[in-house]
Amino acid sequence: MRKPLRLLPLSLCIALALPAHAADGYQEDWYLCPIIDAVPTFEDAPAPMGGIASRANEPTDIDGGQLERAANDQDIVVQDNVRLNRGDQFLGTDKLTYNAETGKYSAIGNVRYQDSGMRIIAERAEGDQNADQHRIEDVQYQLTERRGNGGADRIELDGPRGHLIGATYSTCAPNQRAWELRANRIDIDSAEGMGVARNATVRIGKVPVLFVPWFTFPVDDRRRTGLLYPQLSLSGRNGFDYKQPIYLNLAPNYDATLYPRIMTDRGGLLGAEFRWLYEKGKGEVYGNWMPSDSLPRNEPERYLNPEFGNGLSSLPDKNRGQFSLSATHNIDNNWYANTNLGWVSDTHYFEDFSSSLYGISAYSIRSDAGVYGRGRFWQAAVMADHYQLADYTLDETSLAFDRLPRAFISWAQPITPWVQVGADAEGARFSHDEFLGGDRIDLKPFVSLPLEGASWFIRPKLAWRYTAYQLDGSATDRAAEFVRRNGGTVTPELIQSFDDRNLTRSLPITSVDAGMYFDRNTVFRGTSYLHTLEPRLYYLNVPYRNQDNFPVFDTGPMTFSWGQLFRDNRYTGADRQMDANQLTAALTTRFISEEDGRERLAASIGQIQYFDDSRVTLPNQATIESGKSAWVADASVMPNDRWSFGATYIWNPKYRGEDFTSFRARYLFESGGIVNLGYRYRRNAAFREGIDPPSARDQLEQVDFSFLYPINPTWSVVGRYYYSILDKRELEAIAGVQWESCCLAARLVGRRYLRNRDGELDTRIMFEFELKGLGSAGQNTERVLRRGILGYDRDDLYLVPPTSTQRLNNGGGQVESTPDPTL
Repeated sequence: MRKPLRLLPLSLCIALALPAHAADGYQEDWYLCPIIDAVPTFEDAPAPMGGIASRANEPTDIDGGQLERAANDQDIVVQDNVRLNRGDQFLGTDKLTYNAETGKYSAIGNVRYQDSGMRIIAERAEGDQNADQHRIEDVQYQLTERRGNGGADRIELDGPRGHLIGATYSTCAPNQRAWELRANRIDIDSAEGMGVARNATVRIGKVPVLFVPWFTFPVDDRRRTGLLYPQLSLSGRNGFDYKQPIYLNLAPNYDATLYPRIMTDRGGLLGAEFRWLYEKGKGEVYGNWMPSDSLPRNEPERYLNPEFGNGLSSLPDKNRGQFSLSATHNIDNNWYANTNLGWVSDTHYFEDFSSSLYGISAYSIRSDAGVYGRGRFWQAAVMADHYQLADYTLDETSLAFDRLPRAFISWAQPITPWVQVGADAEGARFSHDEFLGGDRIDLKPFVSLPLEGASWFIRPKLAWRYTAYQLDGSATDRAAEFVRRNGGTVTPELIQSFDDRNLTRSLPITSVDAGMYFDRNTVFRGTSYLHTLEPRLYYLNVPYRNQDNFPVFDTGPMTFSWGQLFRDNRYTGADRQMDANQLTAALTTRFISEEDGRERLAASIGQIQYFDDSRVTLPNQATIESGKSAWVADASVMPNDRWSFGATYIWNPKYRGEDFTSFRARYLFESGGIVNLGYRYRRNAAFREGIDPPSARDQLEQVDFSFLYPINPTWSVVGRYYYSILDKRELEAIAGVQWESCCLAARLVGRRYLRNRDGELDTRIMFEFELKGLGSAGQNTERVLRRGILGYDRDDLYLVPPTSTQRLNNGGGQVESTPDPTL
């Protein structure tokens, strides 16, 4: 049976663009590239339809100006602008000769090929389809699914194997060849998914900068064991810092990466990461181990200082390390198991190995494991957590209580359109190395009537909160612990107040939340807006219950803010339920553009009127007297698409001063730049006027200025200045310059940042050189710049912020596990 003529397997030429596979998953910016095709579009070719998966089922259509049979009566000759189409493939040539018996063919003159991924031109192609052997000469190609172009003197194909002689690859435009990869010979085995390049050079302009006599590379998406791009930096703390990731492809569903690292001023370190994936879950485990660290030996006074709460008796210079585990398993559609475990070798670890403010400020590591569930109207969990101290300036008494275990369920379901019922319940066992623990059960059923109309709402709610404790230790032990934590003297009366180890609290919580919406159409400076006015009232009534002898396991005061105006408790956790007889009055107004629906202005103001004293407090906390709370004002303005402003101001009439001030301004350049300016001030909530010194009045006062300024389309400067006005010192300073062309980029960044809690600064110089579509060498500067300059990547303004900025969670200072927290 004669085999039908099929198109040549020229798609193996995609292996010329071997670096493009490595670049998958990272979106390069090609906006500086001229619109020039290395291989112009074929005017006689139809637009590619379909893809590789559908080619085998498609017929081959042949079209030519002249069809004849050669003198040997076996060769079919088609000439004069021959065109073949099959699915997304197109082949054109001046003359095609094909022997159906032997399978031999030749295409001569102006050979043109395209599919959904590339376009190719060649001078001549010949081969044997029966033997699956082909030879293509004088090739030029252009990738269309990703950027890349190049050529080859000759391509020889033999089944799944191929040989490319004199191959080139670049992502630069043909008339701006800033860099190019050349190889004398590339051998490809598509069955194994691997290739071998011999005598390969990378040229910048016409100058060779890298020569590799032999290396292997993947030609498909299968993972391969090998070296990843190294990271290099220079800093005053570490000296020259070189890290060489080594990837290990162990199986299709699990792999590992080793991170050997050399710091010339400190020593060697080995990190390792193992990841796994299966049908119902995934996980990763990471560890760092440094057998000997010179940093503690060079600065022993910082580690052996007895003034610190957790002073060390010996230097932590041996066997320093870190461990983290994160894993998830899906049990069914509603339930899953999850764990996050963390450990460090000493309390100086984060300070010595982190270069971010988030790592330095972390004071504990939270580990947790549990089973979690979620349904349409409910969520529940059974879990446990544990805390490890990670701050040498504190001691174990600063750690939160471990919950071993904790179970909770939250349920809220509408019964009718106007009636909703629900309940929140929690049970936990609290333990601590320094304090007495105990058991706690907290129940809070409720019923609400969400009455709503198009322009109004009234939501009355009635809840009942019941809390019960079973405490450890004797009355004397609990009284002594109370004095140790809060000061004072152990007296018989104090001991008597702690006689009962089985404590209970039961009380109703009544609230009514009501509001209205008014709107009108208005015109301001020629622009039409929808102007809204939204008054809101929130009444809360909770009777007083004495809770002075209740323990404090996981409860603290919330920061006063706009959201607290409408909460039924000013404390986190269940150890305190505030008493209240209060009314919140608030007003919000908005200007919404009728052209694009954007909110151009939003302003809110609100205050609480306390009708009675709020007497429930935490130890050493003053009661809230009847009267008026602080005013909370919040505003955001976006006059156009370039400028945006935001401000929050909390003013306390008690001492006629501000509790909190925040101001934010941002300007977006049309060419992609950005300028950010921020100011923050917070008064110390624990400050006692007339008792504490004036220097203790303020908690923080900071200014933050950052920018990305494009000088021209190729040059830009970046910077950040983060300064504590209260402490009169820098927190972080960044200055850098960037150059970028169509296919090249270089960044030089200097960074000065806090290296420890003593306020000492470290300086780091980072340089990164990138061949777009091939790879980069040097430190990953983008990670630092995205974290320090909000909007460095414009998508961060509209999507979820970069994960590197979300390092703290509700674990009280825990640092999120990352594959490499040492940067």
